[in-house]
Amino acid sequence: MTALVATMRHARYVVSENPVTGLAFGLFVLIVLAALFGPFLVPYDPLASNTSMALQPPSARFWFGTDQLGRDIFSRVIVATRLDFGIAVSSVVLVFAMGGLAGVAAGFFGGWTDRIVGRIADTIMAFPLFVLAMGIVAALGNTVQNIVIATAIVNFPLYARVARAEANVRREAGFVEAARLSGNGEWRILVFQVLPNVIPILVVQMSLTMGYAILNAAGLSFIGLGVRPPTPEWGIMVAEGAAFIVSGEWWIAFFPGLALMTAVFCFNLLGDGLRDIVDPRRRT
Repeated sequence: MTALVATMRHARYVVSENPVTGLAFGLFVLIVLAALFGPFLVPYDPLASNTSMALQPPSARFWFGTDQLGRDIFSRVIVATRLDFGIAVSSVVLVFAMGGLAGVAAGFFGGWTDRIVGRIADTIMAFPLFVLAMGIVAALGNTVQNIVIATAIVNFPLYARVARAEANVRREAGFVEAARLSGNGEWRILVFQVLPNVIPILVVQMSLTMGYAILNAAGLSFIGLGVRPPTPEWGIMVAEGAAFIVSGEWWIAFFPGLALMTAVFCFNLLGDGLRDIVDPRRRT
């Protein structure tokens, strides 16, 4: 309990003393609230079309304007937050379970475990990651589940290598040797001694790759391999609005793109703040 209180006090100090980190955490809370409650609070049905109100510019009635079918862009952007945020969270949790645990096992045990995990990571890294994601989704089908799987696979090497490096450093640490001398088995040491010390580093990595996961999902949707229309999704909305920029209807692509940029910006800055919170060397 004392350690938890100290961590919370340090987290409050980091957020309050660094305005950029405070902004990142504020944006994160806003994104989470939009994902949880946005679909219940939007002023219009995001799927309802009204051609008589098509291509209306931003106004007091339609804050972000309307698209070519008369759908309210503000409502669609807010509702799309749940889908994009859900894809990002699901993919990083999946890759944390796959890459993180595989990397920890590789770094702790070494030998054939290390070689197998290393070859898998090298094979994935041999392909351009977005092209590999495109191939996986094209082969499995463009569903939300397959987008999550593809995003997790392309991020596997990053998690595996970070976890392997951290576990490799800690496998000969004093607390690990003390656990061995106390009669603990290797698996018990891995789960209760090494893994808890690696998880904070992976949590920071999860925040950094959340932004890439959102970009990956939006990129796949932009080229037609992601979520299918008319489902509100930032990548689809940018793709639909790109054709109208030359004719002056800039708001159709601008506001979904702004939401996408804000989310990626938030998660990148959030990673720096989490690093300051979980790194004991930065505590005062």
